[in-house]
Amino acid sequence: MFDGDEIIVGPLPKGITPAGGAQQKRVWNVLGHTYWMKAASETSFAFETLDPPGTGVPPHVHPTQDEHIYVIEGVFTLYLDGQWEKAGPGDTVRMPKGLPHAYYNRTDANSRALFWVSPAGRLARLFDHLHDLTDVAEVVRLSAEHDVDFLPPGAVEGA
Repeated sequence: MFDGDEIIVGPLPKGITPAGGAQQKRVWNVLGHTYWMKAASETSFAFETLDPPGTGVPPHVHPTQDEHIYVIEGVFTLYLDGQWEKAGPGDTVRMPKGLPHAYYNRTDANSRALFWVSPAGRLARLFDHLHDLTDVAEVVRLSAEHDVDFLPPGAVEGA
């Protein structure tokens, strides 16, 4: 679990989260990805990611949240409800709630993106629990407790 203070979530506070910085100084290491909290409120949650080559998030569903990805640099290979697609710099990926999806960096360079979900749900709190955790089974268990449901291994060809 994250060793910082409780995440403060309420109305969206005004202000600027500086480049390279994180709101409430929240930075997480989740299975090799680095996530910086950029904005958190009752209604939405945004975080920037650094995804090294060979990393990804396997197929999963957010039953209560719409999710978006704005690709800043690099290329993501995405699974979107039965189809494999690629997104690069400047592309915005839309994943409505309930849509099975996954993303991977299958290139030789880092990828960076801005992700956001609406409503905020418990995703930021989940990242607190996943910070520096290495047990994949525990990641899956904790994710389910926070409204992120991973598909069983092998459920998606190519994942």
